[in-house]
Amino acid sequence: MWILFALLAAFSAAIVTVLSKAGIKNIDSNLAFAIQSVLILVVAWSVVFVNGTQVSIPKVDATTWTYLVIAGIVTAVSSLFTFRALKDGDASKVNPIERISLVFAIVLAAIFLKEKITGQVVAGGLLMTGGALLIAFAKK
Repeated sequence: MWILFALLAAFSAAIVTVLSKAGIKNIDSNLAFAIQSVLILVVAWSVVFVNGTQVSIPKVDATTWTYLVIAGIVTAVSSLFTFRALKDGDASKVNPIERISLVFAIVLAAIFLKEKITGQVVAGGLLMTGGALLIAFAKK
């Protein structure tokens, strides 16, 4: 089931890239991100209340809060960088470079979460990086 959700996330992210690029054409990239963030906030909390999971908020421990707050800050910074890159560059070139985050995630997961990196994972990471660079720097 996780594969279905991962594919839906990938497709949704592609749509977000295209719509965001179109949306920042005539405004500052930081303003565009701020507008989008408000909508993300509304949707996220709506899902929490519709599912009734808001009752679990008091049960969240300090360590979890710390990880989630730091991740939230880094998410915001990442999105600001992405919006700025989209403002200045083509979506078809920005997105592949931004998706090299997959390779960084593999390395960071191995270091901090002790996830195993196999030869197959290394080969896949190298192919992903090579493919992203090939697409991003392709001649028009």
